Amino acid sequence: MIERILQRSLLNTSLFLAALCMLSCEQKNYEGADHNWSHYLGHPTSNQYSNLDQINVQNVHRLEKAWTYVSGDSAMYQTNNLIVDGVLYSATPYSRVVALDAASGTPIWSFDPDDVHDGLADRDQRGLMYWRDTSQARIMTMKGPYIYTIDASNGKLVEEFGHGGFLHLGLQLDVPDTPSVYINTPGQLFEDMFIIGTNVAENVPGAVRAFDLRTGKRRWIFHSLPRPGEFGSETWPADYLRHTGGASDWSGIALDEARGIVYISTETAGPDFYGARRYGQNLFANSIVALDALTGERMWHHQLVHHDLWDLDLCTPPTLLTVNHKGEEKDIVAQGTKMGLLFVFDRVTGEPLWPIEERPVEPSRIEGIEVWPTQPFPTKPPPLMRQRYTEDDISNISPRAELLTKEVLAQSGNYGAYPPPSLEQIIQFPGYDGGMEWGGSAADPDGILYVNINELPWFYQLMPTKKEDGSPLPIGERSYRIECAACHGIDRKGNVAGGFPDLSELTERLTRLQVTQLISTGGGRMPSFDHLSEPKVSAIVDYLFGIKTAYRDRDAADDAPAYVFRGFQRWFDEEGYPAIKPPWGTLNAVDLNTGTIKWKVPLGEFEELTERGIPITGTENYGGPIVTAGGVLFIGATADAKFRAFDMESGKLLWEDELPFDGNATPSTYAVDGKQYVVISAGGAKKKPVHGGSLVAFSLPD
Repeated sequence: MIERILQRSLLNTSLFLAALCMLSCEQKNYEGADHNWSHYLGHPTSNQYSNLDQINVQNVHRLEKAWTYVSGDSAMYQTNNLIVDGVLYSATPYSRVVALDAASGTPIWSFDPDDVHDGLADRDQRGLMYWRDTSQARIMTMKGPYIYTIDASNGKLVEEFGHGGFLHLGLQLDVPDTPSVYINTPGQLFEDMFIIGTNVAENVPGAVRAFDLRTGKRRWIFHSLPRPGEFGSETWPADYLRHTGGASDWSGIALDEARGIVYISTETAGPDFYGARRYGQNLFANSIVALDALTGERMWHHQLVHHDLWDLDLCTPPTLLTVNHKGEEKDIVAQGTKMGLLFVFDRVTGEPLWPIEERPVEPSRIEGIEVWPTQPFPTKPPPLMRQRYTEDDISNISPRAELLTKEVLAQSGNYGAYPPPSLEQIIQFPGYDGGMEWGGSAADPDGILYVNINELPWFYQLMPTKKEDGSPLPIGERSYRIECAACHGIDRKGNVAGGFPDLSELTERLTRLQVTQLISTGGGRMPSFDHLSEPKVSAIVDYLFGIKTAYRDRDAADDAPAYVFRGFQRWFDEEGYPAIKPPWGTLNAVDLNTGTIKWKVPLGEFEELTERGIPITGTENYGGPIVTAGGVLFIGATADAKFRAFDMESGKLLWEDELPFDGNATPSTYAVDGKQYVVISAGGAKKKPVHGGSLVAFSLPD
């Protein structure tokens, strides 16, 4: 396979020239003109790097707001904006696409998918795709199950693409019917194709596909949840497709254009927390996989979590960079995890740069559920966060917090990121939202990788779907536990900080019809549950509204999962702060030439704690960094609605400014008429009840 890739490159003159350029100057990010940010995360390699240097460590303190654009939408605004030749393209919180003058923020045109399809749920969207040839330029966007292609000059649908300008991505998925999939992360463009993963329900097998850019016709498919007889199917039990799905790529893709290799990172298999009917390693769930970008054929893979029972998706895209390893220049791919671990591989061969050890983990405490006996751990770099909650981690921000965290630790215990399946409450740390998250990692030409980290404790607990005497729960309550409790909790109290609303007083906010429609279409972080039968949906709604249902479950009760996850629960103290000794969020520079941590600093601040004399704690953070040739790292992400600049060499804070809302997005940088700007999307809905949807651009004063 590797030889064939190289031969193909040599036979194709244009690709060979591109390879020479890539090998010599890839890290300088000479992708088109220096002034553009024309790819999601800045470059096909997902390196979040710009060679612009007008803003640098000497003058960044002079940055000021250049313009603000208020979208009029109000929700999570996670878009990493594209800028091409003076035009900024953004997907707003409600997935409208707007084109703005990048120097002033003045609107040029807009496109609203709701004008094409009614009733599409608003979901997190993190970016767009931009493509052009000698005669045209196109923007590709997504909402619900559809991907749309629009003319970059006027925002009109390109009707020759798909079915009049759009394509339903539940089609051509090699599954029965048409599942209600959705997309929140853009794909990569290679030659005349776009390559993209898909968010799927837990009962839909995941896949990565390539489509023709002009027509929308599928060119290839890689079944990330293999079908019977395919490589990897032997890591599943018999009849596995009856009970599982997922293993898709939702976090993003990296591309080595010169070699024609695409790198994907996958989620867990479904159901996320109940694996009794899928015991095995479960390839290609929780894996980094290198594919031939022309054919989708697997070249190599590494699974970073075996038989995941803890929702430990690979939630951050791979990052490509070049390092000096043992005196030799080497092109590598780095993959981060929710556990704050970095795995580093040779891009072509897949060989780890440093050994990976299989270490034993705690066995299950529930009969019928098995834990894979070992999990992989890299020997270098060291973990970027604590790997277990110990007595040294008991909160020290107040005497009361110290007492309560000590008591809970004594009762619950901690087993790291792999707690044993149990009916008792256990601390899970590292937790479900990272470690690293979807904002991605930045990398510079010197082989240094920059990434932000969360260090919050959570709780883990399974609950039965039957009564204590072994008889089935009422169908509405049982179906709620199976389908809804992981996000909204057994007690229906939700997890507002995680974007999962409280359902205990649902009747005061929504009608029965509205709830029924929401279950069907999904919305926000909630997927569509259109695979459920109408009677089962009716039973769930009856349960939520406190109505006893007479509906008899036609599905055999013993075919349902025996246990379900209690729900996502951050562990906070009585004041609402993470119940662990700070730092709660950090920014890290990792030298991947040597596999060592270069520096680590807290990221984010609770000013009220600083005023109490507590050193800066850092905060929970979502959205990633970018780095520049000016030696400056830019990042929002934090829960204090600040946008910050750091010295890439030392981690020193150089500048900060207020945003109207939390900047839970990865910023972009670009230049117009010789002037460099930095722009970030600010929505703030991840952590706070008050949110909006604004773009804020900064520049040096004239």
